[in-house]
Amino acid sequence: MSIIKQLEEIKSTIPQGVTLVAVSKTKPDEDLIQAYETGQRIFGENKVQELAGKYERLAKDIQWHMIGHLQSNKVKYIAPFVSLIHAVDSIKLLKEINKQAKNNNRTIDCLLQLHIAEEENKFGFSPNEIKTVVEEIKDKDWKNIRIVGLMGMATFTDDQLQIRREFKTMKLEFDQLKASLFKNQDDFTHISMGMSGDYKMAIEEGSTMVRVGSSIFGARNYPL
Repeated sequence: MSIIKQLEEIKSTIPQGVTLVAVSKTKPDEDLIQAYETGQRIFGENKVQELAGKYERLAKDIQWHMIGHLQSNKVKYIAPFVSLIHAVDSIKLLKEINKQAKNNNRTIDCLLQLHIAEEENKFGFSPNEIKTVVEEIKDKDWKNIRIVGLMGMATFTDDQLQIRREFKTMKLEFDQLKASLFKNQDDFTHISMGMSGDYKMAIEEGSTMVRVGSSIFGARNYPL
């Protein structure tokens, strides 16, 4: 099935109010252009160099999302244009994003990454850490970042009950933060969870943003 048909099929399963991020990492420009020509405008990348290159070459009305682990020393390369940074997992990183956003006279939207998986190698804050982080952000009054929601990755497993349980944890944590530390912030609205294999379940459990790659573009083109 072509990229266009696969993208149209995915979109037909996503309800209104849920944002589709087309994860285009490792894919050539030609594949993104096909998706763009169907109306897709939001693309996600997980490598800074690849993201910056595609931004330079492709249409300027694309909204670029950084979805992978981001090192503080690379923020400067995407700060001029990135629309949303999904995987914010440290105060150090937030501080650098605020600094580079200020240098570019911008406010950059960010999602705090919540660690919901059982795998230790996944990044993210624990629920208790997130509360501390939010309080510290508010105390520092960083004006060039805006926390607009949470991002999470479920455990890589065939256990559907476990995945659903982790998604429920994510939604519960979002609701608690929305009702307390973000009760006066109307733009704290995003729950970024769900990928090609589990995005339908994620939507059922409250996701407002799904990151779908291989179901649109096919298997990744990793170098040998």
